[in-house]
Parts: sequence; C-alpha cells; structure tokens
Amino acid sequence: MRDQKITRRRLLASGSAAATATLAGCAGRFGDFGGSGDEDTSDSQQATESDIDVSDAAATVGMVYALGGLDDRSFNDAANRGIQRARLDDGVEYTNHEPNSVAGFAEVQAELASSSNPPYDLICCIGFLQAEGLSETAPEYTDQQFMIVDSVVEADNVASYVFREHEGSFQAGNLAGLLTTREVDLGAGATNPDETTVGFVGGLDQPLIHKFEAGFRAGVEHANTDVDVLTEYLGNFDDVQGARDIAAGMYDDGADIVYHAAGGAGVGIFQAAQASGRYAIGVDSDQSRSNPRYADVVLASMVKRVNVAVYDAATATVADNLPAGEVVSLGLDSDGVGVVYGTSLEPAIPDDVREALSTSREQVATGDIVVPTERSNTGGA
Repeated sequence: MRDQKITRRRLLASGSAAATATLAGCAGRFGDFGGSGDEDTSDSQQATESDIDVSDAAATVGMVYALGGLDDRSFNDAANRGIQRARLDDGVEYTNHEPNSVAGFAEVQAELASSSNPPYDLICCIGFLQAEGLSETAPEYTDQQFMIVDSVVEADNVASYVFREHEGSFQAGNLAGLLTTREVDLGAGATNPDETTVGFVGGLDQPLIHKFEAGFRAGVEHANTDVDVLTEYLGNFDDVQGARDIAAGMYDDGADIVYHAAGGAGVGIFQAAQASGRYAIGVDSDQSRSNPRYADVVLASMVKRVNVAVYDAATATVADNLPAGEVVSLGLDSDGVGVVYGTSLEPAIPDDVREALSTSREQVATGDIVVPTERSNTGGA
C-alpha cells in the first residue's frame, strides 16, 4: 500500500466515479435526497414571525436550532436547508429561532407552542440538548406536534429522528485508515505514510459524540490495525480557535488526517490542516461545498442528512401523517448517513479505496459488520 503515490498530476488526469445509492426501503419518502447534490452553499434564510404569511401556508413550522445557531456551515445549516426545501416543494412557512443556552430551549419551545400569531402546526427541535426541555414541554401542550433530531422523547406528540452516526463514521475511519498508509500529495495537503496516524476531534464529551469516535476508530481498525488514532474533545461546538489548536497539536504529533464532530468549531480543524499541509474529514454536510475555501484539504465529509429529517417531518405534517410517538432511525441502509468525497480531492481517490468503501458500506448496511456505538468497544469489525 505504501508504494502508491497520489499526485496533483494524477488528480488532473483522473476521472470522477462516485455514486450514492438510493435510500433503501424509503425511496418514496427520502429517495430524492440521495447523493450530495442537496449540500448547497446558499446562506441560511432567516424568517421571523413578522415577515411570514401563514394565510396560504400548507403548514407553519417553528425551527428551534441547536447551540451555535445558523451559519455554522454544518448541522444547523443542514436543518435549515430541509425546511427551505419544504417551503419550495410544499408551501410550508417557517420561522427561525436560535437559543443561546440550554435553558433557553424549553422557553422557546413553550413560546412557540402557545403562540396564536402565528399558530404552529409543527415545532422542530434540532439537537440532542433540546431533549430535556422537550420532555417537559410536550406533555404540557398535547395538541401541539413536535419533532426532535438526535434524541428520543417518549411522547405521543413527538416524532423522534435519530441517526446511526457510528455507521457513517465507520466509513470515514475506513477512508482515513486506507489513505494514511499511502503517499498522498493533493491540494494543499499531503500525508506522511511513515507516521500512519489519524485523529478525531469531538465537540462535547458525551454519548452521542462518542458514537462518532467509536465508529471512526472501528473503521480505521477495519482498514489497518497498525494505524494510531489520536482523540481529544473541545467541550463545545463553537470554539473555532480551540479546535484549531487541538488539530494543530495532532498534526504536529504525526496525524495526517483528522476527522471532526465539533459542529461549527470544525472550521478550525480545516484551518489547521491548511497551515500544517495535512488533511481533514468534515461532518454533517459536504463541508468542501459549504466551506469552499478549505476544499483543498477536505478529503471527504461524513454527511448526516438532518435536512432529510426536517423535510420529512414538515411534509408529513402537511399530509397529516407525522410519525408522532415513533422513532425514525436513519443509517447507511437508508442513506441517512454516508461519506461523500471532497469536491476538489474526490477525483484522485484510488479505485481500490472506492471499492473498499463501497464494500464496507454494503457490509454495514446488511449487518455483516456491526459498528460499535461506545468508545470502549471498537474492535471486531
């Protein structure tokens, strides 16, 4: 593996050959979201209660975003794209709300649930930190429909959408483990195959983000058991400089590819990659598109199609069939998560690496590979 060199010349000479499968078993609801075409670079559209017209709206939705808010080029912006599409496709109107503290989630949820101008048909709660507040709010407003992303709230009026992030992260780890053992010299980065070290930077040190780490570690081990994985947690999702410092330290310690699950702070990892002449793997959205200035170091992104969840909930509300009281789980088998190659660096991913990721994707989707969800159990893939 180590004698294969991938150069800029090869980048220009190579063709593009990536395809993403249609959502298995969910084509009717989610089929149009396959691939990375939904990962646009448009700015988040702001909407307030004073500038929407609900008189002709098919449904009115209140969007309550995760900490860090819009323009994070990641998780929240993905959710915003989903509601934008529901507006275009189904005539949904919406307002955006960006609490700046965990305590603020319950307050905003209750304000929207009790609002009569406008009245909300659905309130979308983006992010696991909203679960505690929603567990209190939903029982108080039993006639109000809610959806939550990244957590499960057991209530008859809440539709819970969760993702199998560990499965997509397995693919990211497999890619990193395969490429760190090769001499890659593309864009603004390069690998050092003699080091064979990769890194993971998480936001909050808590179970949901541990799933990203566990899957990534398992994927790296699946590719090569001799590759070392460095790990560190930032403690938040918005400290760009802190993330940059952590990643810079990892690159100094020999990592040539760093994967992050740090939300908007992930931009710092890309900055460190450019400064160090190394590579990064993005998260949630195709970050080579949403952050084009860093496309020359973003090898790939583990996309978590939050937009799919928001769009599904909004359009289901229009059709009066929101899966309230149910849990909708999206993984590799439904294309709810997956890896997309970076826009600048994708053409040079070797054919055998593509084939390896295609094979592992199928193995995970069919259950032949069971990806761990906890950090303490990352072997056996």
